[in-house]
Amino acid sequence: MPGTADLLVFGPHPDDLEIGLGGSIAKHVALGYRVGLCDLTRGELGTNGTPEERLAEAEAAREVLGAEWRENLGLPDGDIGGDRSNLRTIVELIRRARPKTIAVPYERDRHPDHVAASRLLTKAAFQSGLARYTADGEKWRADWLLYYFINDSTRPSFVVDVSAHYAAKRAALASHRSQFAPPSTGAASTRLNTPRFQQLIESRDAQFGALIGVEFAEGLVVRELMAREHLFK
Repeated sequence: MPGTADLLVFGPHPDDLEIGLGGSIAKHVALGYRVGLCDLTRGELGTNGTPEERLAEAEAAREVLGAEWRENLGLPDGDIGGDRSNLRTIVELIRRARPKTIAVPYERDRHPDHVAASRLLTKAAFQSGLARYTADGEKWRADWLLYYFINDSTRPSFVVDVSAHYAAKRAALASHRSQFAPPSTGAASTRLNTPRFQQLIESRDAQFGALIGVEFAEGLVVRELMAREHLFK
């Protein structure tokens, strides 16, 4: 049973949260925060890898990143928002974890599951704080809801310097061998297992890093205005 977490990061499929936020996860673990991870599906519609393989790879990636726990809700791949009970399942996890910050996929993405997950998770983060929403656990509203990029990106609200933790991000991605390892006997060639896909991830993170004068950074979007106490850094 997952415990509490300061930071709770959701991904639609195993490997998605590593693509978008692997460096930030490792960084917050190093800073002493409790980090919990949750995959909504087992990625059973993926071209390569069985659900069992993907669960094992996700756990290996968790160990690399240092998160305290990783849960898989087993929602149906390809139909994340199709059943109303899926919302309640997510709310109950949030109420158990009681995170200060929740990170979910950005709402604009080429993959329909990523879009559906963003909408469902946004709603779950809100419903979790409603006393009259019927679900197990006491109501809980996180302080902050953040959106990270998987495929598509825009100008972020802010970026996090993850240069010192980028080796951990690379290693976590490499843990998902069924998805990212070069095609071999029995594995089909996909967009994910070409060198270009890894290059796309790293070039995005390098671009965000260059904007703040560091090697690598990960971008996040927030919907509300961010208040500052003054006009100085």
